[in-house]
Amino acid sequence: MLVHEGEARTRAKDESLAWTFASLAGALNAAGFYAFGSYSSNMTGNVSALADHLGLGDLRLALYALALVATFVAGAMVATLLIGIGRERCLRGVYAYGVLAEAVMLAALGAVAPWLPADGRGAVLALGVSFLLGLQNATVTQITDARVRTTHVTGMVTDIGIGLANLLERRPAADRAKLRLHLVTVSAFLAGGILGVLLYRCLGTALLLVVAGLLAMLAIPGISSARRLQAG
Repeated sequence: MLVHEGEARTRAKDESLAWTFASLAGALNAAGFYAFGSYSSNMTGNVSALADHLGLGDLRLALYALALVATFVAGAMVATLLIGIGRERCLRGVYAYGVLAEAVMLAALGAVAPWLPADGRGAVLALGVSFLLGLQNATVTQITDARVRTTHVTGMVTDIGIGLANLLERRPAADRAKLRLHLVTVSAFLAGGILGVLLYRCLGTALLLVVAGLLAMLAIPGISSARRLQAG
C-alpha cells in the first residue's frame, strides 16, 4: 500500500490507502473541531475565515486562520522535500518512512499536550495537526499521482456528482471505478470523524497517541516490504 507508486499501483491498493488514511484524517479533523473549534485540514474554510476576519478587521483571528493555512502548506512542503531526497537516493519505501515520521511527530504532540498551558493548548494542537495533515496529504497525493486525497473532500464530492451523472449516461467502467474510489474516501472521512469525536470525549488528547500508533502500524510493514524488495 505504501511501496508501489504511480501507475504501478492497483485500484485495490488505492482504495485501501484511501479508506485507512481518510478515516484517520477525518478523526483528527473532527475531534479538533469538537475540542478546539478549529478545522486542521479544511483549508477552504480557513481561507474563507481569513477573508472574513480581515474584512471585519479582527487581526488576531485572521492571523490564526493564516497560521493554520501556513502550517498545512509547510507540512506539504516538508513531505515533498523528504520524498525528493528519498527518490534521489533510490530509497524504496520513502512514503512509508514519511508516514512513520508523521506517526512519531503526532505521538510527540500527544505526549506534550497535557503539559501545554490551558489557554494556548487548543491553538498549538490545531496548528500541529494541521502541519501533519499537510504532510500526510502531500505524501498520499504523490504516491497515487493525485488519484487519492485524504484530508479534504470538497473536490471529491464534486467528482461524485459528476460520476453519478456519468453513471446515468452509461459512461465507461473507468468512471465507475473513480466514483467508487471517491465514495470510499468520503465515507471513510465521515466515519473517521464520527469515531474521532466519540473517542476524544472518552480519551481527550490521548486520541493523538492512538492515531499515531495506527499510523505506525501502517508504516512499519511498508518499510519492511520495501527493505526486502531493495535487498532482492
